[in-house]
Amino acid sequence: MIIMCYNVLCARWEGRVDAVTSVIRDRRPDTFGLEEAHKGWMDAFSAALPEYGCVGVGRDDGKEEGEYSPVFYLREKYEVADCGHFWLSETPGRPGKGWDAACVRICSWALLRNKRTGEEFAHFSTHTDHRGPKARVEGAKLIVERANALFPDKNVILTGDFNDFPDSEMYKVITTGGFYDTRALAKDSDVRGTFTDFDNIDTSDGTQTIDYIFTNNKDADVKSFKVIHDRLPDGSAPSDHDAVIADITF
Repeated sequence: MIIMCYNVLCARWEGRVDAVTSVIRDRRPDTFGLEEAHKGWMDAFSAALPEYGCVGVGRDDGKEEGEYSPVFYLREKYEVADCGHFWLSETPGRPGKGWDAACVRICSWALLRNKRTGEEFAHFSTHTDHRGPKARVEGAKLIVERANALFPDKNVILTGDFNDFPDSEMYKVITTGGFYDTRALAKDSDVRGTFTDFDNIDTSDGTQTIDYIFTNNKDADVKSFKVIHDRLPDGSAPSDHDAVIADITF
């Protein structure tokens, strides 16, 4: 099973649709989570990748306003058994900023059922705050608590741009809360960082690792974890983050 996470950047998006969607089409992940996908991006993904269904809502109103943190899944392989959304705040049932966050933040999830085998797993997708350290920590706590409460006996994937590094308190909350970093679990792993700022940052040594794919199954067979460092013929990057991808068997 191939899982991907990609921050596509909300700004200057219209000229990057083909490049960004090609990153995904070329790998054909089973599921992928996005960050900074506003309504324009969502419409573009639906048009360019019709083989994927989607669960997600705009964070500002729970409908179409603001950025989404959606879960996309292959229609031919999976069906949605259940889904939901909650906000990373003290009032997770409605839109609003939490703690010291600069922005409204949301987590969307889908329980996906394999149409052939009947096996189920849940995919949670999120984007924690870029300014508020308390919001990142408390948001991570909320996600872990929700995932563990909703799916205590199922495999769970958690993807997102967490705006924090592997030595952070946020990362510790997740990895002591029953989740494991697939980068660390993978037999064939990658040292490259993920936030490149359109190649203004050299991430070859792991600098700026802020995008992750976690699983709650410590015994998962993670064959590989890669940072997708695709570049266009002119040398430009499709987004200011490189996508990450993991090959996982439960």
